[in-house]
Formats: sequence, structure tokens, C-alpha cells
Amino acid sequence: MDFLSNNKPDSKYVKIERYDDKTTEKLAEHYKEVLHHLGEDNKREGLEKTPVRVAKAMQFITQGYDQDPEEILRSAMFTEDYRQMVIVKDIELYSMCEHHMLPFFGKAHVAYIPNGKVTGLSKIARVVDAFARRLQIQERLTTEIKDCIQNTLEPLGVAVVIEAQHMCMQMRGVQKQGSITTTSDFTGAFLLNDNTRQEFINLIKNRTL
Repeated sequence: MDFLSNNKPDSKYVKIERYDDKTTEKLAEHYKEVLHHLGEDNKREGLEKTPVRVAKAMQFITQGYDQDPEEILRSAMFTEDYRQMVIVKDIELYSMCEHHMLPFFGKAHVAYIPNGKVTGLSKIARVVDAFARRLQIQERLTTEIKDCIQNTLEPLGVAVVIEAQHMCMQMRGVQKQGSITTTSDFTGAFLLNDNTRQEFINLIKNRTL
């Protein structure tokens, strides 16, 4: 449900929020219980509205479940006789580890070699978001992005590399700060041709482009 919310009656600032009211209400009740079981007073001023805020935040963070990544690509798909590498690199991504429900974040680098069909460059970034905004593991996220582009555009090859930091490693567990996890997946020319794959790797390493 869409609704408008002003901080003050005379405020010019208007916040537009899009959430399902029933889902928000149900989630908020559970988060009240979570706060209670953690030993907090969920009625104190600082926490009084926290369950609702968290309920809305979680709906935003997991909005990818309501998006169809293949339809995102098809919404701006064009016939074009271009058969060279197309790269969209340094795509910011934010996701939630499904094992601990803690964030992981970083950058995705995506490339494909068209085979008669191209898509809008922004759609590649939207596909990354659609899969990232779910409970995920980095390995599956990498493969899902690759498969979506391969299945929808049917290119000569797809390459996906993700570099991310995981809060489940930095805030808890081994607590190793600044560690980077890198995953990759390839199809077609990127998988079969070492030179093509190396060209992609060299291009995403070159941060001056």
C-alpha cells in the first residue's frame, strides 16, 4: 500500500513509503518479541517504533522477491548487430546472508557478448539488485545473475564477478576486518576462450575506465 507521511503538520518534506500494511503489522509483532527476548524494554522511547521500522526495512531489503529479473532485461531488449564485449562494472550491491541474516555488500562486474540482442545498460544493474535484494549467499547470487542474462539474451557468453565484504565475518565469528570474498561464473566464450576471459579480468581491474 502507498501512503504519504509528513514529519510535522507544517513540514514541506514528504516521505513516500511503499509497504504492505498487513505484512508490516505481522512482522512488527514478531520484532517486538525479539526485542523482549533479547532483554530489552520494547516500550521505552528509543525502541517504541523500532519493530515497525525494522519490518519496513526488511521488506525493502528483500524486495527482490517481487521482481522478475528476466522481465527487467526484456523491458529494454533491442536487436543490434554488435558482437563485442559489453561490460558494466563496479555495480554496487547490498544483500543479506541467509545464514545469519547479516548484510554483505560490495561490487558486481558483469559482461556479455551479444548475439543479435542487447539490453539497456541500466537493466544489468537492476538485475543485480533484483537478485541481491533477497536472502542470499554470494555464490548463488553470482550464478543467478549469469543464468538470467544467458537465458534471456542468449549471448555468446556471460561473465560475472562479485567482490564483497560479509558482516557475518567482520561483526561475529572470526571477526576479520576488511576481508574480501570474490566469486565468479562464466558461460560461452568467457568459459571456453582464455583470452576473452583474461580480457574481461583485465578490464574490470582497470579502475581508470
